[in-house]
Amino acid sequence: MMLFATFLLLLTSPVSQSSEARCGQADLIYEEVTLLRDLLHRCARCPRIVSEASCISDSTPCDPPRKLCSNNPCFPGVTCRDSNRYPFFSCGDCPQAIEAMSHCQVDVLQDEVTHLRQLLDKCTSCSRAGLLSTSGSCPKASVQPQCDSRKLCPFNPCYKGVRCSEADSYPFFSCASCPSGFDGNGVTCTAKACLKKPCYTGVDCQGRKKEPFFECGQCPAGYAGNGVHCGKDSDADGYPDKQLKCTDEHCQKDNCPKHPNSGQEDGDGNGVGDACEKDVDNDGVDNLLDNCANVANPGQEDLDGDQIGDACDNCVRVRNMNQLDSDGDGRGDACDDDIDGDGLANEWDNCRYVFNPKQEDEDKDGVGNACDNCPRVRNPDQKDSDGNGVGDACWSELDSDGDGIQDDRDNCPLVANFVQLDTDGDGIGDACDGDKDNDGVPNESDNCELVPNKDQKDTKTNGVGDLCENDADGDGIADTVDSCPANRFVKQSNFQNYTVQEIDPASSTQYDPLWEIRNQGAEIFQKFNSDPGLAIGVDKLESLNFDGTFFIEPEAKPDDDFVGFVFGYVHSRLFYLVSWKAGDQTFMNKKPFKAIAKAGLSLKLVKSQTGPGEYLRNSLWHDASVKGQTKRLWRDREHKPWKFYTAYRWRLLHRPEIGLIRIRVFKGKQLEVDSGNLFNHDIKGGRLGFYCFSQAFLTFSSLSYHCKDDIPRDVYAQLNLTTEQVQKVTVSEENWLV
Repeated sequence: MMLFATFLLLLTSPVSQSSEARCGQADLIYEEVTLLRDLLHRCARCPRIVSEASCISDSTPCDPPRKLCSNNPCFPGVTCRDSNRYPFFSCGDCPQAIEAMSHCQVDVLQDEVTHLRQLLDKCTSCSRAGLLSTSGSCPKASVQPQCDSRKLCPFNPCYKGVRCSEADSYPFFSCASCPSGFDGNGVTCTAKACLKKPCYTGVDCQGRKKEPFFECGQCPAGYAGNGVHCGKDSDADGYPDKQLKCTDEHCQKDNCPKHPNSGQEDGDGNGVGDACEKDVDNDGVDNLLDNCANVANPGQEDLDGDQIGDACDNCVRVRNMNQLDSDGDGRGDACDDDIDGDGLANEWDNCRYVFNPKQEDEDKDGVGNACDNCPRVRNPDQKDSDGNGVGDACWSELDSDGDGIQDDRDNCPLVANFVQLDTDGDGIGDACDGDKDNDGVPNESDNCELVPNKDQKDTKTNGVGDLCENDADGDGIADTVDSCPANRFVKQSNFQNYTVQEIDPASSTQYDPLWEIRNQGAEIFQKFNSDPGLAIGVDKLESLNFDGTFFIEPEAKPDDDFVGFVFGYVHSRLFYLVSWKAGDQTFMNKKPFKAIAKAGLSLKLVKSQTGPGEYLRNSLWHDASVKGQTKRLWRDREHKPWKFYTAYRWRLLHRPEIGLIRIRVFKGKQLEVDSGNLFNHDIKGGRLGFYCFSQAFLTFSSLSYHCKDDIPRDVYAQLNLTTEQVQKVTVSEENWLV
């Protein structure tokens, strides 16, 4: 909409806006007021600021400039000074709390706006829509002018050099696009901020409609900062080695620049991060050897012998190396008589690991609906031969859209949507729902697709409804920091809640992995040289970007085995695995077959017929594909090994709608490995997680994932897509290969 339309809305809308919103509109309103004053000046031949006198004829004398400070045009608490020059007032400095704002003057008050429009109406003696007289000048009060459809183009309402076209409906003109190098609606045009190269060298810059009219991408690999300022980040944990000239959190100096610690934990407050302290709890035992690294226990007492010291063991008398605590009550599942915390003792609870105080059991099989793999079909044994989470008693091979959800459980059986997102809870998935928020406005016409707003109120006339401005899914998290702006059930990257999947549960050769969550789910530490295992997050995702950092410390006897991550995790038999081996090696267990590993990074599709057990275990170790278990999709031809005390930053791009997978790994700013563009269509979406196999002291740091449907322009330029694939994708202006 044009600025006239914006202004009309301002006149007819309440003025009780927040200070921040009013500040943000200042520039836009001043432009509109300037246009109104210009029209009045051309019509009445008077100065732009006039008094209450009506415009009667060209010879009407004009009053002195209006004293605007009496109407408090500045931000509350800011000093106002009248002036003899346009805009006839000036404001003092912004309050300290909002000094970062580029404008703190409040938009010109409603009475000023109303006054200008009334004068224009009196000048033309036409309707409030403001039709100008055919004479183009102010007629005498006793003369009824002849009014035609408003001819505004002669008054140059568009930006300089932008073509103006007359229109028959309000606002009676339209402007062409802004000149090359400018953003805007044709009425107001602002030089594209990115042309001034405000971002750090190599950082992607995107134009925005709001100040500062640009947004910088993330700093290049090996660097950290806010995108405008970036500095060397030796450990790839998101904090620069030295303080940067900016105030953002990630401009602060890293308190442990040689070891990833994205939470910057510093228990003793000495300015040195815990990750760099050899003995965090000061009990005389080095962290890597301490069975309670964060709790002083010089005697290292361990009553149950599970390698977790009594001082920090959530089950002191029961072995539970994994320390799982489903209800978060401080008592481990292994010794908690009410594991899920629903008020029912385990022996009486029909879902002991899932909170269900009402104990609903629709099929009366003794297994509650909340954990029943066939809630409507009696199957007390819960048999699930293929491990897909659906019991054999109700399993169906019919999956019309191939998204891994059988048709009778799929809320969009003909449109692939593994996540099964259903914003309005009407039983129809968003992927096939014509009105996602159930507000009566079809998606194609709805200015808030995911937030009910039947009135479609759009004060800023920017095509985005007020209720979803800056928060598309209405989850209370601004789009700029929301991991999935179109999914209100996923807000920010978080691995605090995770499930453990043992790959070889029957084995007792090694410890099971011990996953320690840090930095509110953005960092994970795995301590033991363990059997193969996974830690899987809870969020279900489809198209995404997934970034993180590997860092490995040596044991007393250094090892050279596996570290990695998983994506597209559907269940324990179906997922993608990215794994990295440091050295060539034959697995010690030669049954059920001899497994030989090669050094280097690889990508496998795990599609196991047996599920967790010795066959899958050996298949994950084995370098080549194994029939009925794994398919190797790619391997680094240079067979580069990972190295101790080295931070490796990975970046994953997955677009299952066209099967695109791309993996890049950096060592500092150096690109270490690049898979190139790979294609596989077996998995349409899943969960993310982490993998280890016989490797201790692993840190996964600075973890983040973002829902992304479009394809970065630089990646798209490398693709050779079919016509069908091209129709499924959109291309963004961002660059990913940086």
